[in-house]
Amino acid sequence: MLEPMKWILKLLLSATALVAVSQLYSGVEVSSFSSALIAVLVIGLLNIFLRPIMILLTLPVTVMSLGLFLFVINALLFWAAANMLDGFQVNGFGSALLGSLIYSAFGLIIDSALERLFPKQ
Repeated sequence: MLEPMKWILKLLLSATALVAVSQLYSGVEVSSFSSALIAVLVIGLLNIFLRPIMILLTLPVTVMSLGLFLFVINALLFWAAANMLDGFQVNGFGSALLGSLIYSAFGLIIDSALERLFPKQ
């Protein structure tokens, strides 16, 4: 019973984080909270399906850059989600890179807080 509640709370907090990113950084724009919810779902789906393929295809570059190329992959997925949606916009690749870094930092905080609220048994 706690897993669905944890998932819904993570979704709501992630959407709030995306709205916060748009307030903190002018390169990312979110028109409404519902747009942020949809954007979070799209970003999550891209991370589930495309990210592993992209990591596998760019493995030599990722290894040579000591993993720093993963930031580029995150930015590309963030930018791709913005290009798919109307209420979520990113102003170029540089904005996608910085926006995805801020969003990822919020995501780490959210995951840490949820682990404390819902410890694994």
